[in-house]
Amino acid sequence: MSVTFFITGGTGFLGRRVVQEILDRDPSATIYVLVRAGSLDRVASHHRVLPIIGDLTEPGLGIDDGVLPDRLDHVVHLGAVYDLTAGDDQATTNVQGTREVALLALRTGAVMHHVSSIAVAGDFRGRFTEHDFDLGQDFPTAYHRTKFEAEKLVRGMEGLEWKVYRPAAVIGDSRTGEMDKIDGPYYLFGALKLLSALPSALPVAVPAIGATNLVPVDVVTSALVHLMLTDTGTERVFHLVSPTPQPVREVYRALASAAGAPRPIASLPGSLGRAALRKPRHRQLRRMRAAALQRLDIPSVVLEHFAIPTEFSSAITTLALRDSGITYPPLADYATALWTYWYNHLDPNRARRPSTRGPLADRHIVITGASSGIGRATAIRVAEMGAQAILLARNEEQLMATVNEIRSNGGRAFGYVCDVTDATAVDATVTRILGEHHHVDMLVNNAGRSIRRSLARSTDRFHDFERTMAVNYFGAVRMTMGLLPQMRARRFGHVVNISSAAVQNHVPRFAAYVASKSALDGFSEVAAAELLHEGITFTTIHLPLVDTPMISPSDGYHAGPITSPETAAAMVTRALTKRPRRIDVPLGTIGEWGHTFTPRLKLWIASAMHQSMGDSPAARGTVPADVPGTMQIGVDDAHPVSNRRDKHTPRALRRLASMVPGAQW
Repeated sequence: MSVTFFITGGTGFLGRRVVQEILDRDPSATIYVLVRAGSLDRVASHHRVLPIIGDLTEPGLGIDDGVLPDRLDHVVHLGAVYDLTAGDDQATTNVQGTREVALLALRTGAVMHHVSSIAVAGDFRGRFTEHDFDLGQDFPTAYHRTKFEAEKLVRGMEGLEWKVYRPAAVIGDSRTGEMDKIDGPYYLFGALKLLSALPSALPVAVPAIGATNLVPVDVVTSALVHLMLTDTGTERVFHLVSPTPQPVREVYRALASAAGAPRPIASLPGSLGRAALRKPRHRQLRRMRAAALQRLDIPSVVLEHFAIPTEFSSAITTLALRDSGITYPPLADYATALWTYWYNHLDPNRARRPSTRGPLADRHIVITGASSGIGRATAIRVAEMGAQAILLARNEEQLMATVNEIRSNGGRAFGYVCDVTDATAVDATVTRILGEHHHVDMLVNNAGRSIRRSLARSTDRFHDFERTMAVNYFGAVRMTMGLLPQMRARRFGHVVNISSAAVQNHVPRFAAYVASKSALDGFSEVAAAELLHEGITFTTIHLPLVDTPMISPSDGYHAGPITSPETAAAMVTRALTKRPRRIDVPLGTIGEWGHTFTPRLKLWIASAMHQSMGDSPAARGTVPADVPGTMQIGVDDAHPVSNRRDKHTPRALRRLASMVPGAQW
């Protein structure tokens, strides 16, 4: 005859394993799993596992009449909020939900297997046995209190047959290291990773702040199911805990050895450690402590309760498991498995780590304005370095030509037709990109417009300023903001904004262009400050004139050297791999310094330049021809840009510039 189970929390980390363990032990068992409608896909796929739509927080568990059989053999209550950082709102699930499950067990004649927690001991100091429950202890968090109240409810329900299981802090699988989320000791793994950058032989001392109790999920699963299916009698409590206390120093030693961090050679007085764990009384010190813990992603409550004052006896449980072959391995035996799994799957900063095949290998890089010029050259270059180039442009024919060229050379490229001035188009394109590529690591805001026209000739052309700003500023900001949420979720992202040395020199006749790029520079500075702690960085490149169609209409009226798109692409690639705050050229830096140290002289030189060089035929409107992708009109064929030599900054000069704060040539 089939044995019937009803399980709550059966889609959780421990619950999924319990379901599978029951099936392995009794293939004929029928298992009903309580599940929310939105989580049906998480129920184990097996013909004897039947999902029951409901909710712990609803009366009667939200289960429709007639869905469950009138009689059940076992009700296993795993569903709960397991979170030290949660508040009193978890009582709805942990206490009221337990009451509804207990009533179901009572109504169907089932034995209730209530998975409680060692948290019921609260702040009790001393030895806590499986016979102990209410010893007058206090509860430091809402989690401790609600788990106590839930177990009290089960123990006090008249006519209910029950078994209670109190696991310690459940961590990953002792064989594979698998864990489903950052919790408990895992909050400290990020700090361990920082320490692993130090020499492993560096001697450290760990405060003797007490012990903790950690148990691997596979052992808890095996012990729990064995005790459920073994006739041990009811009204019994079992401690699923490490049989010996685990001093914090030994926990640190095991994990530090796995992480390659310095190992402890001595202990500091526990009073020092406990003082460090307590919240300081002084407000400023509390803020500093909170900021430091936030940078390490460690909730204050986890740090304060990592060491526990209670020693848990498991004599009854050990006796019940005597012939099962189930034992609790020392943490040192499986710490490497825990660390390796966390490092590869749970480290919240893992997206920041570059591939072993190169700094851009497998990075998803979005490049706007990628159909020609700098964008095209950059796309080809990053694809050659193993990146997945995601290209945006308005001209579909040129865009796909670039995509096909990259693919024909063995690279990975994808094209999306998009006008960055169209908010609807950008939103749709970002959604499509994330749907097809899952994430974006880096963004190059390259799409731009240039206009060279004096203010005297612009008084009736306000649209010059609006259109230039629409691409150079609003278009770039729109792309950045569209991709920002997923970058924040992955805790990594890099944005390269293509600016101009004209911003530093305030070149006459470029008011619209310089203003739009200056706005983007200002946005980048603020964004960089706000997002640095989240792993999102920005590089601004102040390019010189580049040999692209954008500068052709006023060719012959530009001052200064002109560089090639390939050289500009090399600067963009450097920005993607090295991620400096900004990259300049000497002419731009000199202009910026002149504005700071000799403002009158700089203004005089700029005025003289303005007077000596007139407006181009395009600006005067005497050559009426349109150049795609720019706001310029007219092409001056008398001065082909390609005849100008691409000048490179000497290596010695670049090294000299690197010694000056803020200068990267």
